Amino acid sequence: MTIEERAEKAANLKATGACNCCQAVVSVFADKLPLAEEQLLAVSAGFAAGMGSMEATCGALIGASMVGGLLTNGMGSVKVSRELLQKFGAKCGATICKELKGRDTGKVLCECPMCVKNAVLTLGEVLSLQ
Repeated sequence: MTIEERAEKAANLKATGACNCCQAVVSVFADKLPLAEEQLLAVSAGFAAGMGSMEATCGALIGASMVGGLLTNGMGSVKVSRELLQKFGAKCGATICKELKGRDTGKVLCECPMCVKNAVLTLGEVLSLQ
């Protein structure tokens, strides 16, 4: 599966309500990770509506960071996370869930399915995944 196909699949999982944002990102990489899909879904379940229920980091971005850590065996995870944060923020307009959803401003910067798609694509860029 290409990174674009993974991104589309993840966006669809979120759009249909099958997964939260974090789960949608991690689940599309299940074939590449050392954990079963059920474990990935369980470990990422707590990041629905961003970390802290919209108060902090977008769940899709957290999921991409989790996958990055697993794909690199933890080597360079801080660097990968930093790059993800910068590139995702440039694409989506923010990295904090409540800002992305416009909770305080009324202006939505990026809908959840697009955040999920951008998180997968950004991970692909950072790790040079095809």
